[in-house]
Amino acid sequence: MNKNEENSDNPVIENNDNTIAPWKSLGIEESLCQACEKLNWKTPTPIQIQAIPQVLEGRDVIGIAETGSGKTGAFMIPIIQALLKKPEHFFALILTPTRELAFQIRGEFEAYTSFLDHKINSVTLVGGSSLVEDSLIFASKQTKPHVIIATPGRLVDHLENTNGFNLNTLKFLVMDEADKILNMDFEIEVDKIIHAIPRERRNLLFSATMTKQVQKLQRAALKNPIKVEVSTTYKTVDNLDQSYLLIPSVLKEVYLVHILNELADNSFIVFCATCTSTIQLTTILKNLGIKAIPLNGKMSQDKRSAALDKYKSKKRLILIATDVASLGLDIPHVGVVINYDIPTNSKSYVHRVGRTARAGRSGRAITFVTQFDVELYRKIEDAICKKLPQYETEEKEVMKLQERVGEARRSANMELNKFKNKYGKRKKSKNDDDDDDDDDDDDTEQSSGIRKRIGKKFNHDSKKPKRKIR
Repeated sequence: MNKNEENSDNPVIENNDNTIAPWKSLGIEESLCQACEKLNWKTPTPIQIQAIPQVLEGRDVIGIAETGSGKTGAFMIPIIQALLKKPEHFFALILTPTRELAFQIRGEFEAYTSFLDHKINSVTLVGGSSLVEDSLIFASKQTKPHVIIATPGRLVDHLENTNGFNLNTLKFLVMDEADKILNMDFEIEVDKIIHAIPRERRNLLFSATMTKQVQKLQRAALKNPIKVEVSTTYKTVDNLDQSYLLIPSVLKEVYLVHILNELADNSFIVFCATCTSTIQLTTILKNLGIKAIPLNGKMSQDKRSAALDKYKSKKRLILIATDVASLGLDIPHVGVVINYDIPTNSKSYVHRVGRTARAGRSGRAITFVTQFDVELYRKIEDAICKKLPQYETEEKEVMKLQERVGEARRSANMELNKFKNKYGKRKKSKNDDDDDDDDDDDDTEQSSGIRKRIGKKFNHDSKKPKRKIR
């Protein structure tokens, strides 16, 4: 057993093979094994094989594995098994950095428990929902939750403002995408939550990457944890076709339209650095007759959910998103991820490209690299230990689109300026998440930085069905 250099007192389990084991061999009860089979989870994944027995033995666990590796099942199944033995309300708390991931985890809980004889209630606490409506759920015996899935800011809102709400009976604390939760901007919220829950509890941290903040929390809050690793570097899956495209920054929209045409049979997620860019790109594509839909942290919860529903149902095949879409979302039909704006660090790159090539499926990731991004791109290559090939394009074919894309850009700018002049800045709603106050360009809660915001989402749905531009 290897020792971790930064925490030599705690054991580390490393497993980089594809060992196959039946669910029952992990110590899971028969009814839960049957639920796995009904969900078509034929065999446990490596992270589940390593983590589930440790959780069932009562250990605190830090699980490190690439995205799409089954981390949710690794903490969900042991929690459900413990609840079946001793049902208690407010039994488990799962913290996530984004609303979308919170809703997805709850969906997986509901799907899994639907095959069980015992009813297990869960609730999502996220910005955009009503504190009053949430409190009614807590008060009702029929809806009182066993499992709470929450973003940190909204949970602190309830702890501080909802009469009678407490987590004194909590047995499990889970942090999913822990590297994103435990950045410096979350320190106050996480500290408040840690001090509001019982000391005697189980702690489970799962993430695609290990950070100094995770190690800091480990020392402060976890008891003799075991660190489970199925990858020890910033790893991307082998069935992901990764490439880069070196282009002038002024031609990014042109090359994007070219690739959307060239790979038109696929479903895309296009990642942008700012909320403003998601709106602008969606509008440009609309003006070209290409149907796309934006997703960013400045949209209301209803609009964010509607955008995801359209994309998941394939009513829109192009999602233009900030990093709110990079964390934990499992949408099987994502075929291509395009980093329109290069991610600022290797961890974000791993999270973004992990939206495709999930659960054994193939996928493709293309990263735009401008003259300003070369050094940052080299750092990403060094971190993932791969030298990526350049995506091949015919420059003459690409440049045929330049004039039309330029016209669409000018038209989009006019539309957005008219919209901003008419409505101005959006006023903060009392139900807004903390993650939407400080910065519209990073969709984790209380992100730092100062950028301009557009405010409300513009209606980008085009009535034209065309996607191909010639």
